[in-house]
Amino acid sequence: MSRFEGVTVSDRALQNQFMPIEFRNLKTKFVSVKNKDGKVKVGDLPPLMVKLKALSSAFTEDKIKQKLGESYDDMSNEIDFETFLREYLNLQGQAKEKSGGQKNSSSVLKTSSATTLVESEKATYVRHINIYLADDPFLKQFLPMDPASNDLFNLAKDGVLLCKLINVAVSGTIDERAINTKKVLNLWERNENHTLALNSAKAIGCTVVNIGTQDLVEGRPTLLLGLISQIIKIQLLADLNLKKTPQLVEVLDDGNGDIEELMALAPEKVLLKWMNFHLKKGGYEKTVTNFSSDVKDAKAYAFLLNVLAPEYCNPLTLDTKDATERAKLVLDHAERMGCKRYLSPEDIVEGWTNLNLAFVAQIFHERNGLSVDSKKISFAERITDDVQLSRDERCFRLWMNSLGVENYVNNVFEDVRNGWVLLEVLDKVAPGSVNWKQATKPPIKFPFRKVENCNQVVMIGEMLKFSIVNLGGNDIVQGNKKLIIAFLWQLMRYNMLQLLKSLRSRSRGKDITDSYIINWANRKIKSTGRSLLIESFKDKSISSGLFFLELLSAVEPRVVNWNLVTKGESDEEKKLNATYIISVARKIGCSIFLLPEDIMEVNQKMMLTLTASIMYWCLQNSPEECETSNGYSSTYASDASSPAPSVNGEDESSSLCSEVPSLTIDDAAPDVTVSSSQFENGESTTVE
Repeated sequence: MSRFEGVTVSDRALQNQFMPIEFRNLKTKFVSVKNKDGKVKVGDLPPLMVKLKALSSAFTEDKIKQKLGESYDDMSNEIDFETFLREYLNLQGQAKEKSGGQKNSSSVLKTSSATTLVESEKATYVRHINIYLADDPFLKQFLPMDPASNDLFNLAKDGVLLCKLINVAVSGTIDERAINTKKVLNLWERNENHTLALNSAKAIGCTVVNIGTQDLVEGRPTLLLGLISQIIKIQLLADLNLKKTPQLVEVLDDGNGDIEELMALAPEKVLLKWMNFHLKKGGYEKTVTNFSSDVKDAKAYAFLLNVLAPEYCNPLTLDTKDATERAKLVLDHAERMGCKRYLSPEDIVEGWTNLNLAFVAQIFHERNGLSVDSKKISFAERITDDVQLSRDERCFRLWMNSLGVENYVNNVFEDVRNGWVLLEVLDKVAPGSVNWKQATKPPIKFPFRKVENCNQVVMIGEMLKFSIVNLGGNDIVQGNKKLIIAFLWQLMRYNMLQLLKSLRSRSRGKDITDSYIINWANRKIKSTGRSLLIESFKDKSISSGLFFLELLSAVEPRVVNWNLVTKGESDEEKKLNATYIISVARKIGCSIFLLPEDIMEVNQKMMLTLTASIMYWCLQNSPEECETSNGYSSTYASDASSPAPSVNGEDESSSLCSEVPSLTIDDAAPDVTVSSSQFENGESTTVE
């Protein structure tokens, strides 16, 4: 039996427009039309929506289909629950206008509320952009924008704004040499910029689902604001962790929780914990649990600012009875302590979640009020951080979120411990593999239920022919980092090879293995008359970056500007090339999550994913590749079947699943194990 207690969407203001029972009912109906792959398409909505009480009297199924067709060119596009809710509200508002009666009067308020939110968010984000990009060499000619106009949507149409904003959020994400910047861009150049922006947004943690380059070119308000909101949120919450702000350890002084718990919290949860820490000191009796209803009266803000900046305290703030007036005084107080005025008093009173979260994050950045006690700071700084594990965690976290899992992953090592998110990922990668009737959805009270979930994860891994030596469900529950990372690598690799297989189904090509991918890349480069080839993904010559630049140029000749390429001899030159490679790959359409250091240090796992991503893009965009890819000579078919990788270490195996015809696996091959030191040092596996 499906239950939707605690069902939420990313836009809390949207959710607040529904009564809980109505919200759960809509969720149940939405889930009921999912296909066998767990997806809902736009074309599935008309027969569903015509049965809804608010719409049945105003529209026929064909009319609903016509209305949706005005927004979606392709009815086979996948649609998520949040977008479904917005379309439902839109149609509900039209139904009210059509009827002219009072039967559905609440729909007018809902539609009006949604419109007000869009305008409020637009104004706030415009002010943010005006401040942070004011000195940008290219954009300053278009700034400042008027918050009341549509300048934002018009400026965003060429893609430059989004790319620049992503770099403000996470510096260095995009090599700006890869951005097409000139006053007038052709359609191809705009599309490249938007492709670069979308893939880079995924690479900093944005959830990019059901939004494409055409949506950005057309400047669709809801989709564009949703993406900008995520980018700005990532920027404002970047320091809300112990690594960046070790002083946060002080919020644990109340005795509620420990340092591991704090490290596992999502940034917005850390922000709430920080806020409540100061509110308790200031004598505020309530606990703030959200950035909407709990702050609408602005009293919590008044207490918070009085603790952080008492020198600017205004006694009238708490004495006033009017919430809007109090909110205005709060904003005045914040402005005097150095916070830029982003939002209006009405935004606070309306309880717009994203805007209030941004306001609190801004206060944190300006004055966090935390101790500078060296003992406390040194305690936080003593937390050991395995650089490679941290880098791997980042890569897999971003990859998992890019799949569109319902539960956003903030910390891989903590968030996978109940098994649920791993089951979600498995269901995305191998549809139908999860038995949801035997799975328990969070929150999970009983530890044995978590073990059951994780046991199913391991069982599915066995079914997919992953090597899971020494891995049990309890290892995941206990948070064994190296075993978790090794399992996720196999899962990511399986997904990657499945994608390649799907594009080669029309031909009878060779099985896809590591060597096959290497040989494909070498062949592409040789076809251009160049000779910089590699023997394996551990080839040290990769560190210069020239191999990947030649490969990218081979698959798309116009994409690499060779005037910007260095010889790749010094570390500085290698980093310039590596940064450029990643941006150029994303610019043509590769969804990748590696860092420049991965190329410079020749991280073989990441070299495989990068090459495979380029190969996937090439096969997708060059149909003749699919027809000629089976014409390899025996020179390129020398890779023998090899054991699946151990869950304990790195590997150079060729396959992960014997059930897939185009992936090679030797069923008789022995298990492969590797010591922890081998994993750390990147040594090759040994057969026992």
